Amino acid sequence: MFENLIEILKADSRKIVFPEGPDTRILEAAARLKKDGFLTPVLIGNVEEVKAAAAKGGFDIDGLDILDPATSELMESMVEKMVELRKGKMTPDECRANLLKNNYFGTMLVKMGYADALLGGATYSTADTVRPALQLVKTKKGANLVSSCFVLVRGEEMLVMGDCAINISYEDKKDKEGNVVLTAAQQVAEVAVETAKTAKVFGVDPKVAMLSYSTKGSGKGAGPEMMREATAIVKETHPEIAIDGEMQFDAAVSPVVGQLKFPGSTVAGYANTFIFPEIQSGNIGYKIAARLGGFAAYGPILQGLNAPINDLSRGCNAEEVYQMAIITAALK
Repeated sequence: MFENLIEILKADSRKIVFPEGPDTRILEAAARLKKDGFLTPVLIGNVEEVKAAAAKGGFDIDGLDILDPATSELMESMVEKMVELRKGKMTPDECRANLLKNNYFGTMLVKMGYADALLGGATYSTADTVRPALQLVKTKKGANLVSSCFVLVRGEEMLVMGDCAINISYEDKKDKEGNVVLTAAQQVAEVAVETAKTAKVFGVDPKVAMLSYSTKGSGKGAGPEMMREATAIVKETHPEIAIDGEMQFDAAVSPVVGQLKFPGSTVAGYANTFIFPEIQSGNIGYKIAARLGGFAAYGPILQGLNAPINDLSRGCNAEEVYQMAIITAALK
């Protein structure tokens, strides 16, 4: 998998921002990326602090850009841009206060084109990585929400699972008058489409199973109905995507069960991309696959933003930072 992603990066030079520049794990990964030469790290933090941490750890970061929000010449132009983006919701002083924080400063570097991607979360919470992205980079044209997926790898086998980290549940969205402007099913359908697109980046030909405790109407309730409706939406709006549902997990992965319940389906029994009805089952599902199935899990990979921005686990190690940097930059 990583060989293919590295080839993408070798063919198109890119920069990735690390907001947590002084962190030892970030520095180790940045030094390795510098040595490999296919992706250029940009480190955010106090220059002397970053250099001292690198020297202490024996990490060669000579020549890499280290940007300090407190002294950057970019600050005033960033403040002006952020005031514009926030459309009167924040004063210039409020914008400056936020941009002095590494996560906001780093995200603005991506927004202004100084860098192509951002990877944070080694010390920041998921919210502190996603919030600046939503405020500054924003969702791409046609996207109604940000979602996530995990790529799971075991030998040559690759699976993709979403959304396991961002959307807690799906509820109809209403305007101030109480009119439904975006149904729960439409939101799940969007997650399915974005996850299928991500799967293709990793070389997976997506066969998308819309998971439920029900298979093809065998169970009743709001959950199965939502997944059934979402399946119909994707089939209508994106007929090029192989998708079926709603279905139970055994129908998704067992050809015997899948073809018994979905005769002739190109997905049932052969699925490699799985969409969960809410975050609880998604988070449990991918971790079962990782812990009991022996899959390596990469993610969460954020979807729906105007630029590649991803979130690390605060328990990550340098190898995971290195790998997620490659994944993030390749998604451009």
